Amino acid sequence: MAELLRLTGLRAGHGDAQVIPDLTLSLREGEALAVLGRNGVGKTTLLDSIVGVTRRFGGTIQFGGQDITALSPERRARAGIGWVPQERNIFRSLTIEENLTATARPGPWTLDRVYAMFPRLRERRSNMGNQLSGGEQQMLAIGRALMLNPRLLLLDEPTEGLAPIIVEALLEAVTAIGREGVATMIVEQHARKILTITDRAIILDRGRIVHEADSATLLAQPAAMEAHLGVIARDAPATGGMP
Repeated sequence: MAELLRLTGLRAGHGDAQVIPDLTLSLREGEALAVLGRNGVGKTTLLDSIVGVTRRFGGTIQFGGQDITALSPERRARAGIGWVPQERNIFRSLTIEENLTATARPGPWTLDRVYAMFPRLRERRSNMGNQLSGGEQQMLAIGRALMLNPRLLLLDEPTEGLAPIIVEALLEAVTAIGREGVATMIVEQHARKILTITDRAIILDRGRIVHEADSATLLAQPAAMEAHLGVIARDAPATGGMP
């Protein structure tokens, strides 16, 4: 597979704080990458930097063979980078269908395809964003990102606070999205869950990659997971959140 994304010597953060001191990373077309690490090590900052909402201190970002380092977040989205932030950021005063169509772009991901992936959204398509459960909001956030027809989908803690049955449904959806050729980068606390649906994994510590391996290889290395992830490697079940 051809290379889709390359970060070279990226240094980024917020305000005067440089969270990522020097990071080089590549991602292939259609590849699924797990981004792991303890809280506060720079995982979200990494995704935010690819989207273009952090302060860049240095380094370059290439996407699809083009230098996008200086592009605004809007132009990066148009170039094919989809983003589902931890806060979901759905339009609470719009209906589900209005959320999905407000920023849609032409391509294979259509309203019908999103509804086929998330039948619950079709059932509630006239409901306002502020009437949705946490699981429905996450489905909507993913669906809205797909309506941009991205080549790369960034997911920040997609299963956080959701009931186990919803977590399983979302992981199945992310797997299906990958089968459609969309590359994914997934920040996740539940390491064992996400390693079963990704091709490769990186572990961050203080904004640096301290371990990198195929996901299957890392799953078979409990010592490495324990050393770098601590209790996260034991993967306590998700709690809270009604389906």
